[in-house]
Amino acid sequence: MKFKTLNEWLSYLESIHPAEIDLGLERVARVAQAMDLVRPANKVLVVAGTNGKGSTVSYCDAILRENGLTVGCYISPHLHVYNERVLINGEMVSDEDIVESFHAIETARGQVTLTYFEFGTLSALYLFKKYGVDVAVLEVGLGGRLDAVNLVESDGAAVTSIGLDHVDWLGDDISVIAKEKAGVFRSCCPAVCGQVDVPATLVDYAHSIGANLMLKGVEFGVEQVEGRLNWFGLSAGERRKVDDLPMPSLPLENLPTALQLVLSVWPDITDDVIRAGVEKAHIAGRMQRFDQPYAGMVDVGHNPQAAALLASQLPEVKGKKIALLAMLADKDPDGVVSELRSQVDEWWLCGLDGYRGQSVDELRSKITADVARVKMFESVEAGLKHGLEVASDQDFVIVLGSFITVAKAQNWLKGY
Repeated sequence: MKFKTLNEWLSYLESIHPAEIDLGLERVARVAQAMDLVRPANKVLVVAGTNGKGSTVSYCDAILRENGLTVGCYISPHLHVYNERVLINGEMVSDEDIVESFHAIETARGQVTLTYFEFGTLSALYLFKKYGVDVAVLEVGLGGRLDAVNLVESDGAAVTSIGLDHVDWLGDDISVIAKEKAGVFRSCCPAVCGQVDVPATLVDYAHSIGANLMLKGVEFGVEQVEGRLNWFGLSAGERRKVDDLPMPSLPLENLPTALQLVLSVWPDITDDVIRAGVEKAHIAGRMQRFDQPYAGMVDVGHNPQAAALLASQLPEVKGKKIALLAMLADKDPDGVVSELRSQVDEWWLCGLDGYRGQSVDELRSKITADVARVKMFESVEAGLKHGLEVASDQDFVIVLGSFITVAKAQNWLKGY
């Protein structure tokens, strides 16, 4: 079957598999092997975790590019256009490239069924191999062990954090989830864990396969001493420090994990390259400030762990802190609100339309936490428009809840 446009292909991919998620590697790995995509680059890094995957990928990307390497990044989901998921040296690949990759995958798969995400993963691997990137940095979509990204032969992997998310697929047992995420580790390769007080199941699994496990707060971490930000960890098996790092624009808690992963595979990267890379690292929609038509921040965080990190990063303001919250139906709004309620003076709850969306009434019914003043709006745009009438120049509006929420907000902010 031949489609000419990317939108036609994406509509087709949404229809060809009965389930959005079908965990398991057998099908997608069979197609990857037929297309010789198991090793898409000279070096491959895999990043799994409940939170912090995107910023960890971005740190790795910026540092490795600063070191002169060509880097391909595979991330998900996207904010505005599908092409955001596949980046080469920070630039989106073209519609034509993605269409070419989809044609190749459709031809190679034969009767093998693939999900939308599996098609996308194979597409990224195809394009990284086509353009001969030096390094592929791949973000796991869900879990680890059975996620399509885990079909690759990797040189190092990180689990950024471990929390309850996607409970319908991964369950509600942290020990089980930790072992699932540890499935990205490989024998004799760097296995970096950014979770403090990590469940024993992850440690036991890493040791059982002979992975080179390194734990945050034990083998590596960051220190802030007299206004200076310093990293400590392991490089080529030896203790190493990188002093006077710039304060990053991305969440600080994921920086030590990214540095440990990169320096475990490229121990010769200099301190100056690391500093420059950290300064340049960024990700769209993660704690991203705006100042018009009123002051605020958008954040793609969509679970309690992300909300806790956001709460720790909010600025002090003279006016009110207002949280505009819109979430997908399968997420945990009560947990998110609980993490932020001590800092938020007023809540604007908004509905989200479309697949997995929910009305504002449904969202409100799921919040049992005792919260400050609540206002309800049918859409994100309606909530933001209300801000034109009531937000003062001393207030701060925090827009959060999902990638879809942030995308809608960014579009409205551009054209209000």
